[in-house]
Amino acid sequence: METSKVQSFKSPLVGEIFCCMANPTIKKMSFKSPLVGEIFCYQNEKIKILCFAKNSYNHQNFLKNMKIISWNVNGIRAVERKGAIQNLIEKYHPDLLFLQEIKGTPDKFSAYLNAPEGYEAFYNPAEKAGYAGTGVWIKNEIRKYVDSVQTGFEGDPTANEGRVSHVILEKNDKIFDIFGIYFPNGGKSSEAWDEKLIFYANFSKKMDALRDAGHFVLWGGDINCAHNEIDLSRPKENDGKIGFHPAERAWLDDRAANDWKDIWRVQNPTTEMYSWWDQKTKARERNIGWRIDAFWGESQIFAATKNIEYLTEHLGSDHCPILIEVEF
Repeated sequence: METSKVQSFKSPLVGEIFCCMANPTIKKMSFKSPLVGEIFCYQNEKIKILCFAKNSYNHQNFLKNMKIISWNVNGIRAVERKGAIQNLIEKYHPDLLFLQEIKGTPDKFSAYLNAPEGYEAFYNPAEKAGYAGTGVWIKNEIRKYVDSVQTGFEGDPTANEGRVSHVILEKNDKIFDIFGIYFPNGGKSSEAWDEKLIFYANFSKKMDALRDAGHFVLWGGDINCAHNEIDLSRPKENDGKIGFHPAERAWLDDRAANDWKDIWRVQNPTTEMYSWWDQKTKARERNIGWRIDAFWGESQIFAATKNIEYLTEHLGSDHCPILIEVEF
């Protein structure tokens, strides 16, 4: 049998491309690449393998849509040990990756987490060890559009818990404010509940002010609340409890009434979908869950949305990631 002749080369955008000619009588073959189009491979007596793309890659076209993923990792070092965050990057190549519940500080993170290949990592850890915290990874290709990375907002009563990561981007005279948030649970004490309501009120002021200034505003992450009965498996059993409390749901009602859109739900009004499952009861195996992770946006972002989906097959945490693509 003729031994296959294989050659590979690295592409900064699509990774390693392999070209193989198993039969010397085959002079030409081609395969499709979703990013660069059709790639042709030629073989002759002098050149074993020659590969080129039919369609040249246009970086500006690539950045026409911005791909954003949000994921509550429930411990960033844990998902790294499982290979789950590496797999997410390799499969989806997000432009922005927002992370919630990182549960650690950069001085305790690995070299990979502090300097992931192709990205710049920013973290907003909680002061309390092993608790809360958020972060965002920004792909190098869009770094030039980033004006700043910020944390918190005025009047945040949980500022020492690292719950907010905020990326501001500018392109073609448009300003994008993208937030990844780990909303307070509020169930530990009456004080924690009061802080949650204050968080809601002051966060709303911040979002409305940015929208009213003409910015493209997208906020999401772990909302820590199921909005309506369709958003959890057992609404009757959980009615009035934290996570499905009338006050929490009323706040989301208020956001919707003020022209903020739960983007996935608006596009999928009758579809059952969950993003969190109780690990102790192995609820994910039975799909007994809650949809408490979401992206909300104002009308400009909603109109610019090209795709939004829950990555329910991606494991590693008790939450699944959510992906959105918006015209940039």
